[in-house]
Amino acid sequence: MTTLKLLALDAEDLQVVSSQLQDAVVRVGDMTYLPSQKRFAAVLNRFDWQSAGATDADGERFRRLRTALRFDRVLGARHKALAPQNKDRVLSLLAIAFEEGEAPGGRVVLYFAGDVTVQLDVECIEAEMRDLGPAWRTRSKPKHPSEGDAQGAPEADPQVDPQVDSQGDATMSAETESNGSKAAGV
Repeated sequence: MTTLKLLALDAEDLQVVSSQLQDAVVRVGDMTYLPSQKRFAAVLNRFDWQSAGATDADGERFRRLRTALRFDRVLGARHKALAPQNKDRVLSLLAIAFEEGEAPGGRVVLYFAGDVTVQLDVECIEAEMRDLGPAWRTRSKPKHPSEGDAQGAPEADPQVDPQVDSQGDATMSAETESNGSKAAGV
């Protein structure tokens, strides 16, 4: 298995990075905003969607990889419902999007399960995603409701928060949290 190193310099590139990081899990303490360096960085456990369909002698194999994500040229950072004091809280990344502002700038938004967001005001898109080491096996693959299931399914509880087990799998547990938006460091 090859490790990935991706650069994103526009919204299309960022969509590719987002697709590779879908369902990654990250501890709040593994994300930081460094205003003096105009940088936001995070270390996540990325689910390897490329190998998810591969099988071996034991059946289907699922893997996670330790992956670094950084954004440069960040002018400011805000978050909603993050609880930065709870450094061991684990979040599940759903997507990364770019909201265009005055070109080439705008806002990069990291969307997490439980209605948690991190918003980065950027001069322009300048991001890198890089796998840091070997993959490890994990028991399960993240599940997504099919479109038919989602139409009649009840809305997910925004207070439910993923936790990571020893293999890097996200599991769910309830946690009470306010949903206010906060400014500055993550």
